[in-house]
Amino acid sequence: MTIAVIDYGMGNLHSVAKALEHVTHEHVIITRDPRCIRGATRLVLPGQGAIRDCMGELEKTELRGLVLELLASQSKPLLGICVGQQMLLDHSEENGGIACLGFLPGEVKHFPTDMRDANEQRLKVPHMGWNLVHQHHDHPLWNGIDQDEHFYFVHSYYAEASDDATVFGTTEYGRVNAHVAIGRDATFAVQFHPEKSSRAGLKLLENFINWTP
Repeated sequence: MTIAVIDYGMGNLHSVAKALEHVTHEHVIITRDPRCIRGATRLVLPGQGAIRDCMGELEKTELRGLVLELLASQSKPLLGICVGQQMLLDHSEENGGIACLGFLPGEVKHFPTDMRDANEQRLKVPHMGWNLVHQHHDHPLWNGIDQDEHFYFVHSYYAEASDDATVFGTTEYGRVNAHVAIGRDATFAVQFHPEKSSRAGLKLLENFINWTP
């Protein structure tokens, strides 16, 4: 088995690879070589920073078409992380509006500027730090992970999927119910950083490696 972390110039590549290596004896590579990506048995699509830059680099490295091809075929498991999750939706509000990959129906939205908690205390944007994730639907990647477990987040934009069947996890921040785990068929994607989320994050990565869709 080979797990390929797709290197298009954006994302926490080495931290993700190290976390994967921690939970498996399988071969983990960071690559932008289409032959290696096609030959891998599992794929990780990371992302970090502005979505305009992520989409631009995906185009510049000529990997956009390959990623779309792999998403369409659903021939192997793929895990999206952070902006790698947002890119799967139709459109993002970030950078004045950016078309995304359109694999899943939905939008990426900015947290409201005046975020308040239940006690009307102001909340910071970006949403940064630990927050609980409510498992909205069962999924093999939740195996061994408690309901309302905490994961680590850093983001100013959040996913809002159009189809409830594609929403596997949610997080409340202020009055926003963000869709932080979405997927379909052999694809699963999360807004939080499993590589920074201690035991629960490593368990999710282990489940991904053992997942047979």
